[in-house]
This record gives sequence, structure tokens and C-alpha cells, in this order.
Amino acid sequence: MKLFRLAPLVLGLASAVIVPRKANYDGYQVVRLSVGSDLPKVKNMIQNLALSTWNGGPKANAEVDIVVPADKLVEFQESTSDLNKIVMHKNLGESIVQETEYSDYRLGSANASWFNSYHPYADHIQFLNDLKNKYPSNSEIVTIGNSLQGRPITGIHFYGKGLKNTKPAVVLHGTVHAREWITTMVTEYFAYSFLTGFASDADVQNLLNKYDYYIFPVVNPDGFVYTQTNDRLWRKNRQTTSGSTCLGHDINRNWNYQWSTPGGASTDPCAQDFKGRAPADAPETVVLANFVNKLQASPQKLKLFIDYHSYSQLFMTPYGYTCTPLTTQKNTQYQSLATGVVTTIKSIYGTVFKSGPICPTIYQVTGSSVDYVADVTGAGWAFTSELRDTGGFGFVLPKEEILPSGVESWAGLRFLLGRI
Repeated sequence: MKLFRLAPLVLGLASAVIVPRKANYDGYQVVRLSVGSDLPKVKNMIQNLALSTWNGGPKANAEVDIVVPADKLVEFQESTSDLNKIVMHKNLGESIVQETEYSDYRLGSANASWFNSYHPYADHIQFLNDLKNKYPSNSEIVTIGNSLQGRPITGIHFYGKGLKNTKPAVVLHGTVHAREWITTMVTEYFAYSFLTGFASDADVQNLLNKYDYYIFPVVNPDGFVYTQTNDRLWRKNRQTTSGSTCLGHDINRNWNYQWSTPGGASTDPCAQDFKGRAPADAPETVVLANFVNKLQASPQKLKLFIDYHSYSQLFMTPYGYTCTPLTTQKNTQYQSLATGVVTTIKSIYGTVFKSGPICPTIYQVTGSSVDYVADVTGAGWAFTSELRDTGGFGFVLPKEEILPSGVESWAGLRFLLGRI
């Protein structure tokens, strides 16, 4: 969910013809800067040097993660010599190369070695199919529609004893923002853990017999593929906008609920959080909304929805569109559940997550999936999570973090499923 705000620098287009260019981050640094009381100074520096940030715009008495090209490092250092800084990536290009050293995937394996590295998109689809083939009595592949470029939005549906499509539904999304690769792996870890644990883990058996699960590890396939072929830090889908040479709509600002509320998304097509020209004008948003609404309209109903993002280590509840505190009994229950999730996550490796409503916990978000699913779809529960880390590596999270992130998040999910 973290933003990557761009000062005017973006893809070159000739008329409406897309000319993608391979992004090169060699020599770039990512620096965490303590803003303190110097907000005007930091804002001016970012604007004057045309820098981008990974965690939204700078705020007073907070930290901002800034991407600094090699040719601007000297000016950046001079401009921030009196401010506290931590270098997250000394050479972003090298960090990306290390992260994208994929392990070979052996067709049909679908075992725990999958979580030792990140993988190409085609292997993710193969992994889901192989997982289904290993557990044909409890799972199936589902495609719920196509992306803008025609890629099927693919998930795995799994269930326990009895007829499928009869028990309350749980829907989990990953990789709505293309560069948040850890979410792909963590949601796949959930599917793997459920299916491999069904035969031997009584708690997993109970959870699979209680709900039907639909996990979609990559709901923005066009953007995800683009991160692997052209620009590791791409966020949005790959949609054009009339009158602009900038590409992409932010799928998590495009849902048809509180879309027009000011402050939680951008109207600038070049912005990373561009909400589109109209609510639900991104085809991926339409597909995802139709699916959750279809489930809710069925006898199953939609019991739980979680949208996984990175980075910040948060587990959040509605709402994103308003920071006004809620005093309802439902919100009290929400906060109790979220607190329990982060407490459980911490019990595994000591990883500290924070919990709370989206808007006051991270920032205002309008046109989001969670608010839509909570109030329009009417699901029983809707949450969003920001996975590892809190700024040591940000979006370019080393492969060594995959498995522990999956294990701790799996513990949090099991806690939640046992209490809703």
C-alpha cells in the first residue's frame, strides 16, 4: 500500500503508443530521512531535486523513505547534512538483482522450497496448479475474469469435508500493488499451509471444514509482470488515461465507494495513487468487486476479506476514507480482533505489527477495497494488512524474509479465523 510519489519523471509515450523502457536503478540509494520540524525544507528539497518517495509525502516529526538517483546523491547529501538519515539500500540496483535471483521451480513439486525465493509470474500460476493437483479432493483453480491486458485473474479455491460452495467464504488478495512481491508469497504460503496441514493438523481441519477459501495471490497480473520485465518498482495496473501520457490506475483507489471523497487519492494520472477518471473504470476492480458481491449474494455469504500489502507491519480495520473515530460495537470488536492478530504475530518471532483503523493508522485512503467490501458488499469482516518490513528494505525485501513473513502471518490468520 505504501506510495511511491514521483516528481514529474515518467514513462515516455509517443501519442497514445506505449514505449516501455527498462528501468535502471544502478547507483540509486534509498534513504530514510527524519523530517523532524524541518517539513518545509524537506518538501522543497524533494521537489527541487525531483525525487520520489516510498511511503507517501513527508510529514512533520516522521520519517520519509526517499529514492535518490546516483547523479543527485551529492546534492541530496548537501541538502540534508543536518538531518538524521539511514541508508536502506546503498545500491538499489544491486539489491534488486539479489532479490530477483530466482530459484528454479521443478514442475509438479509444490513443496516448501518454493518459499526460498521469489519467482516469475508463470511459475506462480504453475505452483497454484501443482498445489491443486496434489490435493484434487480439496481444491480447484478459479479464474474470475481478465486483467486489462487479458491475463486471467487466477486464484485457488480450497475447502474441507462436504460440498464446496456451501460454507461461508473467505477471500484473500495479494499483489494489488505490483511491486509488493512479499504479498504474493505470503498468500501462497497460506494456501500451501492449509492444504498440506489438512491431513495432520486438527486446527487446520476445523478451519477448512468451517469455511471455503479463495486466495488470489496476484490480482494485478499486468502490473506484476511489468515489475519483472521492465520496472521492479511499478505499482499500478497498465491502463492508459485519455489526455495523459502517464500509465496506470491504482486499483486500490478505484473501488466504487467513497471514490469522490477528497484527500485519499490523486486525480493526477502520473501519481502513484491515481484513482482513475471514474469509479471502477479499471477492469481489474470490476472483476474483483463482481466476485465478492457474487459470493455475498449466494447462500455462502462472504465471511472475511483481507487485502494484503507491504510495507509497514500493520493490521488494519475500516475505514480508510475517514479518520473520524467510530464508537460502534462492531468497531470495538474489530479492534479487539486486530489487536489479537498483532499479538499473535509478535509471539512467533517478536515482529511488531501495529493495529487500528486504516486512516489514522497509516493515511487516508479513498475508493479502497476494504471500505467497499465492508459497506457495499456487506461482508462479515474486512481487513487489510501491511507486511514486512518497517523500512529496513521496504519493497525490495530479501528472499530470506519470505518464509518468516509467511509463518508469522499464517499464525495471525489462524487466530483470526478461530474467532470470527
